[in-house]
Amino acid sequence: MGKNRGPIRAVGAAVSVVLLVAGAAACGNDDKKDTAKADSTATASAAPTSKAPEAFSAAGYRGLKPGTAKDAGLATGVLEAAPVSLLDGCTDFVYKGGPAPDKTRMDAEAATEARYKDLNAQADAARGTAPAPAGTLPPGASAKDAAAAAAGSAAAAKDSAATAKLMADATKSIADMWVAREAKDKAFLATGRVSFAATGLRELVAPAEARTAEGIGAGATLDALQQAYGAKGLQLAKSGKYELPVEGQQGWKYEFTVDGGKVVGMAVANRDIKCV
Repeated sequence: MGKNRGPIRAVGAAVSVVLLVAGAAACGNDDKKDTAKADSTATASAAPTSKAPEAFSAAGYRGLKPGTAKDAGLATGVLEAAPVSLLDGCTDFVYKGGPAPDKTRMDAEAATEARYKDLNAQADAARGTAPAPAGTLPPGASAKDAAAAAAGSAAAAKDSAATAKLMADATKSIADMWVAREAKDKAFLATGRVSFAATGLRELVAPAEARTAEGIGAGATLDALQQAYGAKGLQLAKSGKYELPVEGQQGWKYEFTVDGGKVVGMAVANRDIKCV
């Protein structure tokens, strides 16, 4: 038995070497597989995972387009459910994640509009009931007639003064409405806003990150705006905004608010659609 120990040990050593070599090879193969897998994962990660941002357009933005009814617009899920303004009878909403309704501003809007409607209704009525100018006294009129005429003239003057004040207040209420509208526009210039009339969508105000197909949006220079749309009919309107008619959609226009030589707001709207 002692004579056979040497060969047995040699065989055992040889087997161990073979196993070590095989194990190393297996590990090498596993490393290659892991490396290949890592390379594959890296390649997949490097591949594009998102589409280009949606262009802001009158043809449709975030599922909203001309003709969309208010309920259908809310059903898209892209708008917050609570309105942020009811001024002029339109109902305005913000996009998801936009600012919450400002009760103080909305209450002020409601009070301004109520005063505007009341004063202008009174002014319209007063215009139809204004007293006729007092006539001259006939020759030989009595002192009583003269006194009556004087009283009538005084009453007419008093009525005229009251009417004049009413007209002035009504005119101021119109100016107050313009101020309220401008304050609303400014409040949502960066976040965006969607306005619905009774008949459907009336105005889409773009959020600050939105861009048209030509790359125009908040921050674009006036030169870039004119280069993009000058040949297509872009004009400076009386409102102070730059307007561009939407081809093929009667009444709809792009509106660009420019301040300091740069675009600060962008909308597409149909002002011919009345809120109520």
